[in-house]
Amino acid sequence: MALSGGVDRGSHSMDKSITLPPDEIFRNLENAKRFAIDIGGSLTKLAYYSTVQHKVAKVRSFDHSTKVSETDGDPLYEISVQEEITARLHFIKFENAYIETCLDFIKDHLVNTETKVIKATGGGAHKFKDLIEKKLKLKVDKEDEMTCLIKGCNFVLKNIPHEAFVYAKHADSEFRFQHTHPDIFPYLLINIGSGVSIVKVEAEDKFERIGGSSIGGGTFWGLGALLTKTKRFDELLQLASKGQHTNVDMLVKDIYGGAYGSLGLTGDLIASSFGKSATTDKEFSKEDMAKSLLHMISNDIGQLACLYAKLHNLTRVYFGGFFIRGHPVTMHTITYSINFFTKGEVQALFLRHEGYLGAIGAFLKGAEEDNPNQYSWGENYAGSSGLMSVSPELNPVQRARSGTFDMLEMDRLERQLVNLPLLQDPTSYIPDTVDLTEDVLAREYWLYCFEEALDGVVKRAIASQKDQPKAVERAEKFRQKYRHKLQTLRHQPFAYGSLTVRSLLDTREHCLNEFNFPDPYSKIKQKENDMALKYYLKVVKSVEELSWEQRQFTLVKGLLAGNVFDWGAKAVSDVLESDPEFGFEQAKQQLQDNSGIDIILGVFPFIRELLIRGTEVVLASNSGPALNDVTNSELQILTERIAAMDPVIHTALKEDRLALVQNGSSSPCLDLSRLDKVLATVVRERGTDLVIIEGMGRAIHTNYYAMLSCESLKLAVIKNSWLAERLGGKIFSVVFKYEVPSKAQG
Repeated sequence: MALSGGVDRGSHSMDKSITLPPDEIFRNLENAKRFAIDIGGSLTKLAYYSTVQHKVAKVRSFDHSTKVSETDGDPLYEISVQEEITARLHFIKFENAYIETCLDFIKDHLVNTETKVIKATGGGAHKFKDLIEKKLKLKVDKEDEMTCLIKGCNFVLKNIPHEAFVYAKHADSEFRFQHTHPDIFPYLLINIGSGVSIVKVEAEDKFERIGGSSIGGGTFWGLGALLTKTKRFDELLQLASKGQHTNVDMLVKDIYGGAYGSLGLTGDLIASSFGKSATTDKEFSKEDMAKSLLHMISNDIGQLACLYAKLHNLTRVYFGGFFIRGHPVTMHTITYSINFFTKGEVQALFLRHEGYLGAIGAFLKGAEEDNPNQYSWGENYAGSSGLMSVSPELNPVQRARSGTFDMLEMDRLERQLVNLPLLQDPTSYIPDTVDLTEDVLAREYWLYCFEEALDGVVKRAIASQKDQPKAVERAEKFRQKYRHKLQTLRHQPFAYGSLTVRSLLDTREHCLNEFNFPDPYSKIKQKENDMALKYYLKVVKSVEELSWEQRQFTLVKGLLAGNVFDWGAKAVSDVLESDPEFGFEQAKQQLQDNSGIDIILGVFPFIRELLIRGTEVVLASNSGPALNDVTNSELQILTERIAAMDPVIHTALKEDRLALVQNGSSSPCLDLSRLDKVLATVVRERGTDLVIIEGMGRAIHTNYYAMLSCESLKLAVIKNSWLAERLGGKIFSVVFKYEVPSKAQG
């Protein structure tokens, strides 16, 4: 069976094939349980919960003797790839024309689903109730539309950091993403459907409709149809995008010959919508009338929104509903209106997944017994379509794509994620140093860089599973998927929010996991760890023989030298591939991340010095694998082995002066607003007064400008010549950034 879809958003033609086969749209249906559906006037949004089985790399310590011999050839730990089951939420958006075909596909692929009910919302839920019950053999349980909308909005704002954006039509980047405030409440939601509902949201289950208007999207559509004889909403918007409202609207200068200075009104301001049509004896074009109508409706809604925002003292105002639905034309007119009426004090905010809110909310209503809100969720870039521009004059290929099927996938994270308590101002914290959405030169460079590195990643993935069946075939599928993502981001850099080096790295990790390559660098890390352990005591002994001043310098130099060993940096991986003997001393000589050598010969001697002087140390590492960064499970074993050799580490562990905690991340970068809740608790309880962030991903690509309420030290080696040049240095230059918060701030 094949699903088909038309190229035009409004086309109901069923004879053109869509981009993706059905099993790539309705994924993991065989494990699906709990369904929800939101049916609007033209689009259906389906939601379901499924479990996903994927491979994870597990490490298990061997039972070693306490003595580490330099000739000991036994590996430190064993690596096994095991199956793990995780929860995933799927959301799929498609035109109502395909609802029967889609329901048939779901019916044919459902296996032993426990659910007997499908939660439904939206105006079309009643119309399709019988069809859904007949096809899926599930009872349709209708949920309140506004409650679902608010629940969905709360969910995306809490779990997707770059969910909200400001639209700037004439800027280099039309979508400017806002980093979500840690406390999302209170906010105003302006839902523009047929009419307008204005809702004040104060808490998870506390909201109130405080106002509204009968002049909304239906008014634009209805009056537009009467004026232009155009019956389709998208065609009306297309006409409006080509029109000149000044041919129809009466401006201030048409009345006064220029600006009305004493009232502060500029000459180009609309004095009367459609004002010229009463006094001018001529035919007006459809385009001009559509544009004038769009301005009239948008300005009316914008002024209403501003008045309610001021009345309730709210600065966060989100817009949604079918009138918005990602249309650049309506987003621009609403933005202009809000900016005008509030004199720039309030920004019009739009949501990347606005079209899914009802379906997400309906699903959450049906899943309350599982309490999905107790978990943190993360967008799975490998299975999500991303935001696509629907502007007719922009990229027609992507417009065709958005007119068929769009997907959003959210994975349940093992750890609950919260802010680092030591962020000076969590509301203004932005993890990423460079926004590639706005920096065109940087974007071109990094996209090229990631594409160039792809062959090496594929090679490494295959090498990590030499004995596994179909490893080559899976690696090839990974290559195709990630390359396609890079191509999409080249045309639509805003697809997954702000494009950054971190998001490119995370997308790559998601795609590797998708094809069961959970930790391509595990064997390299194992080899590095084994080798580094043999030199640990030598390094410690040589450091102890130095004077205090020399020792501090050597420890920092050692910390940075270890940071050179980063398989994620092309300059380094080229050296390591061509010269396997390249070692710690050579790394120190190169100086003008990152497992064995970094952690064992760099980090541990450094924290050992801190422990000797009486400092308590919390060592935070990744929860899951990313490149050759050490994971928490690997670090537990390494620490156990080091403690067996080193009484300083042994005593510190025993006295709980050295604590190993996972950070909740599976990325080479670090978002300090999404850290493991346990780590945040430890930081707070221990009264942490110094934060050391080490490595290019964590201290340069992210957190370079992060302001903390305590002393901090950010250090890394720049292992990329382009980036080094940008920062005014050379490759293998050092960043050693010590910061003390000012008294006024701290």
